[in-house]
Amino acid sequence: MCGTCGCSENTEQSSAPRVVPLEQRVLAKNDELAESNRAWLRERGVVAINLMSSPGAGKTTLLERTLRDFTGAAVGVVEGDQETDFDAARLRAAGCSAVQLNTGTGCHLDAAMVRRGLEELQPPAGSVVFVENVGNLVCPALFDLGEQAGVVIASVPEGEDKPLKYPHMFRAADVVLLNKTDLLPHLAFDVRRFEENARRINPQVRVLPVSALRGSGLDQWYCWLEAQLPVAAG
Repeated sequence: MCGTCGCSENTEQSSAPRVVPLEQRVLAKNDELAESNRAWLRERGVVAINLMSSPGAGKTTLLERTLRDFTGAAVGVVEGDQETDFDAARLRAAGCSAVQLNTGTGCHLDAAMVRRGLEELQPPAGSVVFVENVGNLVCPALFDLGEQAGVVIASVPEGEDKPLKYPHMFRAADVVLLNKTDLLPHLAFDVRRFEENARRINPQVRVLPVSALRGSGLDQWYCWLEAQLPVAAG
């Protein structure tokens, strides 16, 4: 088993009749808690965005840049990592309220963890809360946290085939940010092919090429983010 997510491994000890019911129970309980989170956020007029990616794709750099540039609403962060509070410290230094959640051996955040983070964060009405999930392209896609939208950050060095290799993650995304486009002159990467692969998995997904480091393409990210806000908070 993979921590709390119920993912099975092909070992002699594993048996499908036991693994599948366990995974179903874990996910069903999580979904109940996620709906409770969703109601909690809705009552407060808070938008929650689940940020997911592989390690090193640029989630924290994107958040630092967003904190500097985005003026549409107050921003808070629930930060997930297995260990350390490095990223939360970076975001606090950028002027953001951030709560650190460490999962230990866990490979993702779940709805119960996020609820604890939200209660500690106490985001103001009309604000945006980014949930920076643990770097992982598998398990986070399975767990509803109560978010309004899911955003996957992919990066140019990872290659064009990631949507096909990790379909559940890209199927769960409302938006894919293709980050590190500043590296395109140095790598053999076809943006159009990446977009085609992403839409092959999820025909409705929006793919936004950006560079969190240079700032290019981020206007369209901020426009999308602005559109997620409640009308009363605009």
